[in-house]
Amino acid sequence: MAFALPPYHPPDFTASRLAQAPVARFVAVERDGVAPAEYHATSVFPEYLQLAPGDWRLLKESRMDCVVRLGAAEDLEVVEFRRLCRGDRVALGRREDGGDGILVHTSGFRAAARRAEKFAFRTLTTRETSFSYDYDELYALLGHERHQGFVLWVLGPALAFDRDARAAFVRLVRAGFVHGVLAGNALPTHDLEAALHGTALGQEIYRKRPVAEGHYKHLDTLNSLRALGSVEAAVARGLVCEGIVHALVQNHIPYVFAGSIRDDGPLPGVIADACAAQDAMRALARRATTVICLATQLHTIATGNLTPSYQVLADGRVRPVYFYSVDMSEFAAQKLINRGSLTTRAILTNAQDFVVTLERGLTTS
Repeated sequence: MAFALPPYHPPDFTASRLAQAPVARFVAVERDGVAPAEYHATSVFPEYLQLAPGDWRLLKESRMDCVVRLGAAEDLEVVEFRRLCRGDRVALGRREDGGDGILVHTSGFRAAARRAEKFAFRTLTTRETSFSYDYDELYALLGHERHQGFVLWVLGPALAFDRDARAAFVRLVRAGFVHGVLAGNALPTHDLEAALHGTALGQEIYRKRPVAEGHYKHLDTLNSLRALGSVEAAVARGLVCEGIVHALVQNHIPYVFAGSIRDDGPLPGVIADACAAQDAMRALARRATTVICLATQLHTIATGNLTPSYQVLADGRVRPVYFYSVDMSEFAAQKLINRGSLTTRAILTNAQDFVVTLERGLTTS
């Protein structure tokens, strides 16, 4: 299947509704971290603000649930509320049709309209949905993104619990299909446990047999890594010789491991400060052109909130950001859509099977 980026269709600013639209209003912040009343909150879609009659500016590096700050050079910056300082000028307006000088453009990558039946079966994505075409689309998409995009993976620990899935993901890293990784403490911990002990939470990653003192294995792993100070040191000294983390370090793939209140250890390098972790995750999300989330509901939702549905390229072209959520649970996939990430594509399957199938298709296609 051949892949081509869909064309972007900007709004028609000569249409009477937009030609007569007012200039966007900005009001100064009076208190650090507090937006003025009637602030405009951003979405995942392309948004334009009119700074002068006929001067509509597209927001760059946007994200959901933030505000728009006007810089001294009349540049527009999408920032979190916590970054606001007294005196910052913030865009106002709740009307998104141009009525407040703000336009949320939801049809920039419009597809051909399909004829809808008044009554039809299987209109929602479920475990019974056919996903063969989705895989073929992914093979074509990742073939393009490998050299012309930035593929960001969001990984849950299930990936580290299976021998074949770990090996398949390592091959994806080495083949250039992985440009960044986001995860929690569990994924690297259990991947490193597998590298050191052949287990994940005390169970063999191939035969699934529990081992003696298995409940100590991930704690021993954490303790060993904490003694060395970093996963990079463990790789450099030859303590860790295989696995996902090893492949990331060896191939210089940027990663962010964001901690939570339930973490053991945590592993060295895991960011325990929630705001610092969000900043680090957003730095990679800003670069993403395709995001693939595997069996991690909370990190998937977090990444969905950080990632817009579009990216403005260096040459000014606007392209879509593709976002996939892979999970066995229909609830988990729908939850992200219900949180506002309306462009998410769901593939309902075991994350381990998904990675093995994807890698096999990419290397044989």
